[in-house]
Amino acid sequence: MRTPEAARTRTPEAARTPLMRRLLGPENRYLWFWVFVGPFAAGLALFTYVPLVWSVWLSFFDAHNTVTPTDFVGLDNYAEILGDPSFTAGLTTFAGFSLLIVPATYALSLALALMVSRLRFAQAFFRSVFFLPTACSYVVAAMIWKLSIFNGVRYGLANTVLGWFGGSDVAWLSTTSPPWYWLVIVTVRLWLQAGFYMVILLAGLQRIPATLYEAAAVDGAHPGWQVFRHITFPQLRATSVAVVLLLVINAFQAFDEFYNLLSTARGYPPYARPPLVYLYYVALGQGQNLGVGSAGAVILALIIAVVTVVQARWFGLGRQED
Repeated sequence: MRTPEAARTRTPEAARTPLMRRLLGPENRYLWFWVFVGPFAAGLALFTYVPLVWSVWLSFFDAHNTVTPTDFVGLDNYAEILGDPSFTAGLTTFAGFSLLIVPATYALSLALALMVSRLRFAQAFFRSVFFLPTACSYVVAAMIWKLSIFNGVRYGLANTVLGWFGGSDVAWLSTTSPPWYWLVIVTVRLWLQAGFYMVILLAGLQRIPATLYEAAAVDGAHPGWQVFRHITFPQLRATSVAVVLLLVINAFQAFDEFYNLLSTARGYPPYARPPLVYLYYVALGQGQNLGVGSAGAVILALIIAVVTVVQARWFGLGRQED
């Protein structure tokens, strides 16, 4: 039986609970890890994971103008949002938008990466220049595109360039046919994200062994398309799959540029709104139907997850190379 003297002489480590011993480790080895990581982990849980769980919970309740509803409606919110033509039209059209923006961004990013990797001088400078737009806010870029480049007036940059070649002025953000606003949206997104994926692809290019190119030269392979097709592109397979997955996820999460370019104008068809913009109006608009908006957010998250998993399986992400 332990004496009072032995109880008083217990070490602080022995007095801790098993959970604390596991978290801090032997002799408090993990203490500084939690000191540095703990605040970020707490912020991530508080501002990301808790709202996600709360959104799923709200999707099963009648949550008009409240985040603490009591009227359980089951799957009625899901049936309502899936029966809304505006939501389904936005999903269908933005699947097509993904098919457009993903290959265009990948091709431009790969071209920039190949160009920068072949530079013999000032490579760091050009890498920084192409990456710099990534630091720009989507809202700021959308305003520049809307008010300066594609503003639709005679002295806008796009119409000025058209005038040099004898073209007439174009109302780029008008609802008339053809829908030129898609060109505005695609170009601003290309400018914003191409540099980021260029850096990822450039890192993949630098991992390709130089001996492969030397062996190709010995075998008589012509530099250019032949080397790119048989050596460079196959060696970029894993990096390309990761880039494409990120591009698809970002395409379905489009919000800022659409909201700032199109939301202030009237007359745009339902398919001109991405799902996130439509859900924003449903949840925070005049009706403030947080239940239906949360149900749409859950559906969109499930669609993104399914598309990502299917793509990963199709491209063989994580599969061991032969």
